[in-house]
Amino acid sequence: MTWLVVGLGNPGDQYVATRHNVGQMVIDELAKRHNLKFSSHKSRTDVAAYKLGVGVDAHSIILAKSHGYMNESGGPIKAVASFYSIEPSKIIVLHDELDIAFAAIRSKIAGGDNGHNGLKSLTSSFGTAEYYRVRLGIGRPMGQQDPADFVLKQFSKEEKKDLGEFLDRGADVVESLISEGLERTQTKFNS
Repeated sequence: MTWLVVGLGNPGDQYVATRHNVGQMVIDELAKRHNLKFSSHKSRTDVAAYKLGVGVDAHSIILAKSHGYMNESGGPIKAVASFYSIEPSKIIVLHDELDIAFAAIRSKIAGGDNGHNGLKSLTSSFGTAEYYRVRLGIGRPMGQQDPADFVLKQFSKEEKKDLGEFLDRGADVVESLISEGLERTQTKFNS
């Protein structure tokens, strides 16, 4: 069984450590955990692969990060999914979520895009919303700050203290979804 695990974000050094790129940060955490190096793929994504589990129960996992901007994620991700013949039902998308407190994580399958341009692009490209989402809480901005500006800022000094553990838990959620399924993962991690 092959799974595609996608981290949403924007390309370029100025975005690497921003809240909007927390999905790609979890992908980097998974790569670090399994000593993987990314390589550039013709689909305009960076990919890395590993096996989870052993023997007949092993899963092949493709990690992917688009070279395009968040609102253009759909094309490259659909291209890499097509290349590996992976159906949307075997895709896990990691993304930032304003409506969840910082460091809280929720997983689900399908649903609306809640104004998230990366999800909107994916759903449009695939013609379905039937893929898994790992919603990584970044909280809402305080006061009058525009959410569009907030997501493009780096995590606060306070948040950075807990960021490593948050990313590690995000990686655990992905591997739990694959090996244990949605219900058990939700029971274990949806805080």
